Formats: sequence, C-alpha cells, structure tokens
Amino acid sequence: MRNVSRLRMLAELKPCGTLAEVARVLSCTPSAVSQQLSLLEREAGVVLLEKVGRGVHLTHAAETLVEHADAVLRRLEQAEAELAAAQSEVRGTLRVASFQTVVMTVLPAALTVLDQRHPQLQVAITQREVDSAYQGLMAGDFDVMVGEELPGFPVEPRPGLDRVDLLQDPQILAVPLTGRFSARVDQLADLAQAPWALDAADTHMGLWSRSMCRTAGFEPRTVLESPDPALQLHIVRAGHAVAFVHGLVGAQYTSGTQLIELPGRPHRKIFTAARSSRAQHPAILAFRKVLTEVAQGLGTVTGNHTIMLMPPTVHALSQ
Repeated sequence: MRNVSRLRMLAELKPCGTLAEVARVLSCTPSAVSQQLSLLEREAGVVLLEKVGRGVHLTHAAETLVEHADAVLRRLEQAEAELAAAQSEVRGTLRVASFQTVVMTVLPAALTVLDQRHPQLQVAITQREVDSAYQGLMAGDFDVMVGEELPGFPVEPRPGLDRVDLLQDPQILAVPLTGRFSARVDQLADLAQAPWALDAADTHMGLWSRSMCRTAGFEPRTVLESPDPALQLHIVRAGHAVAFVHGLVGAQYTSGTQLIELPGRPHRKIFTAARSSRAQHPAILAFRKVLTEVAQGLGTVTGNHTIMLMPPTVHALSQ
C-alpha cells in the first residue's frame, strides 16, 4: 500500500466515478487503472471496489483508505512546495484555468511580467468556466484557477482550497450608438422589447443577467447566446442588441457603444484558488503576486481589495 500512484488512482475514483475518467485524468488507460487497483486491493487484503452497473462503487474500507490517501497526497504536495522554495529560481510549468475575460485582459500583461522575472517558469493556460475549473483544480489537472463570483450568486467555499480575492469588477449596460435601441434609457424596463446578447442560461453570468431583467419585470429576448464578451459587444456595436458587460473588458472592446451605469453599481468578484497543500509553491506565489500587481494597475486599492475603475458612462439608470 506504499505505492503512491495506486493510492492516487483510488483517491481519484471517488470524484471521477468511473475507471475511464480516472484514466483520462491521470493520462493512462482504463485497463492500467483496473490492474493497479486490483494490486492495491490485494495489498490491502480487503475488498475496495464493488461493481454497480457499468461503474464501480467504493466500499467502506476504500472510503477509509481514501481519507488516508488524500492526507498522503497533501503532504507530498506540501513537500514539493518546500523543495521548490529551496531552489534559487522559480521554474517548472504552472497550469492555470481561467475564464475568458481575464484571458483577454489581465493574463497577457501578467505573462509578460512573469517572463521577465521568472524566465524558467512556463505558464500553460486553459479557458474554463468556474465550475469546470474547480473540478479540474480538485482533480489535479490545474495548479491554480481564476474564477468569478456574480452579485447574488455566491461561490461556496470549497474544503481543501485556498481562495484569494483579486479584483472587484463593475457590471455595466452596453447599448448601440445609433439605431432604434440607442435612445436614452432611464430604467432597465425600457429595454423590455429590445433584443439581448447574453451568456447561456446555465452559466453564472447568464443566471445573473436574466435575474436583472426579471427583477425589472421582463423576460429578455435573446438574439445572441455566447460566452464571448467581444462577440456580444460586436453585435451591440452593429445595432442589433443590448448587453450586460464587464468593466474589465475595457475601451478596446466597448468602443462604438454607449455604456450605462446600472442601479446600485453591481460588481463581480474575481479571485484565484489553489489547493491549500500547494498554495505556498513558489510558482503559485509568483503568479498570484504578478496578477495582483496587474489588477492594481487597472483600478484603485481600498484596504485589501482592488476595485476596477468604472469605464466612462453616459448616465446611470434609476431604480
């Protein structure tokens, strides 16, 4: 039972549910996973897995072993972080999951600074929405993630993860400069008949956007459903829709539209998260430090928070 690889396979089976998914996460074949878990079962001297339909179920003994395996894996990650801290340079590959807006705006500048300060560090970025990024982080696919928390839709704390808030980003309304949807808007309800560019309804941004419209008394008519803020703003610029956008998107993408401040100045929280056992790894510390510096350059620092500067707006909506 001292084979760490086998223990990790067993630990991965609990969140993954199937041998095939464990194989995908660990980059091996399902037959190899099955063989190694059979060896672990013989070493343990107890039944660890029970077949349930096409999947497998952990026995009570396996659940107990997984608790100890998780503790072993956490201690190994802590040891790796301490050994890395003893090196003279930050090096290796840092796997980052982030949603699109940050990839478009913050990460390019952060990568430039990281390349200058830590040339031996390579950063591999994968675009993921928050829920998918969390799953990948817990599974070990990523070392750190960048997530978002929309107003009224809090992201619950996850055990075993270290979260650091990065930025407060205002949410604003974008309407065309010309055309029938460019007339002055005093209340959000004035846009009840307008076509909207929105994120999918099952995403955090999509849920928040639709809740704003419903609170104003109408169900939005969607003409474009896309998670891409640049694409949403493109159709707004062309005069065919209105949209909620993030202040972080910036003038590069919002030019050619009118920006209107929303009642109460709602904002989303942008944060980073890493496994607690790995949070002190020099690569993660370096990444978070640079990301904070870049974020502070985009806004104003108040206490422990950086608040993104509100883009120029034509006026503010009334309640």
